[in-house]
Amino acid sequence: MTTAPSIVARPVTRLLMVLALVLGLSGGVATTLAPPAQAAGASSSVRYKALHYAASKKGAPYVYGAAGPWRFDCSGLTMWSYARAGKRIPRTAAQQYAATIHFRKVWRKPGDLVFFVRGGTIYHVGIYAGGGKIWHAPRTGSVVKLVNLWTSAVRYGRVR
Repeated sequence: MTTAPSIVARPVTRLLMVLALVLGLSGGVATTLAPPAQAAGASSSVRYKALHYAASKKGAPYVYGAAGPWRFDCSGLTMWSYARAGKRIPRTAAQQYAATIHFRKVWRKPGDLVFFVRGGTIYHVGIYAGGGKIWHAPRTGSVVKLVNLWTSAVRYGRVR
């Protein structure tokens, strides 16, 4: 036998949902309350293809402003990888963040984008590989590589 939610639980749930939405929007960040699988976004095959293309660039040198196919900066790698998978995304990390569907960490999937935040500003992006790891082009003097996420100051985005 199932029981109906209490009259008290419904208003509290609604209040929490509205509060989360208002707080998310007040900082200029769109928040998705439903799991991204229920929201519009790139199919899992597109995400896996983008992830595959990013991984195929292991060892490619970081060059500021480069967008492949032999040299990359962080957003150049994500843009190039998604383009090969059949999806166009903007050039910079901040523009890519603005163009994606945002969601909570628990709903991340391989191929989703991971955005790094400092002082409310998006400054870096990588592609989630699963298992707490990302592919990214970190900085001058480095190369495209797979690393463990080193901070919790990240936001997640799914390409539309």
